[in-house]
Amino acid sequence: MEKTSFIALMAEDNKHDIIATRRAWQENKIANTLYVVNDGEECLDYLYQRGKYSDPKSAPQPGILLLDINMPKMNGHEVLDQIRGEPKFCNLPVIILTTSKAEEDRVRSYDLGATAYIKKPVGFENLSHAVKTINLFWEMVELPKLANALG
Repeated sequence: MEKTSFIALMAEDNKHDIIATRRAWQENKIANTLYVVNDGEECLDYLYQRGKYSDPKSAPQPGILLLDINMPKMNGHEVLDQIRGEPKFCNLPVIILTTSKAEEDRVRSYDLGATAYIKKPVGFENLSHAVKTINLFWEMVELPKLANALG
């Protein structure tokens, strides 16, 4: 079964988490390109291709969104709430990747339409294993055509 690669968009404000995720991406030889935005507003600008992302080449539509909850300007729940109301993004797989252990954050994430909720693992080896597992899962998943043809 041949899978087409897709863009992964990560919305994360922690520089150390970004560096570690990029390193894990490389070590696991993940073919999908990883784009990173640093807050909720920038995530929406990327997704809607506005502002500094108005050139579609600078913001190709993602096939998956890795979304932190606790970000400046606009948190992950606000981003998720906004994009789930848009037909263009209703099938976009969104994985909440957060340090939050709060049950209410997990419940709210799923209530807003998150595809999955993953607590960020501690330590690089654990993060690398999580990134590899996420990638393996998405290599096997059959996405609806709308999710594969965003944009």
